[in-house]
Amino acid sequence: MGRNKYSQSEIGKIAKLLRMKCKANRLKQKEIRHELRTKYEFNISDFNEPGKAFGPDELYAAIDRRAIEILDDATIADMKAKRERDRQKGMEAKAAEAKDEQTDWQQALKEWQEWEAQQ
Repeated sequence: MGRNKYSQSEIGKIAKLLRMKCKANRLKQKEIRHELRTKYEFNISDFNEPGKAFGPDELYAAIDRRAIEILDDATIADMKAKRERDRQKGMEAKAAEAKDEQTDWQQALKEWQEWEAQQ
């Protein structure tokens, strides 16, 4: 799931991309959806009805039904910064966990050789 809180300027850019998507060929539509997901964390599937096209009208309908909130630019910037900090912390924790799980093969070999010598 992507975000559901955007600034007014982001909504304008998303609406423009959705207009372009409606007029584009299949390959260009794929590129536009990728940009929406990666740059704006906007997943069409979070807001549309399955099987129906999603364009600017549906975007504004989602805003009207409060599925999408519009906040000021400063709040959105703070929210993005917090998400990035959380993402970094998660990556660091994952790296530390992976490091803890790594086996020191030289130590394992030494222990194996000692065990074999005792047998």
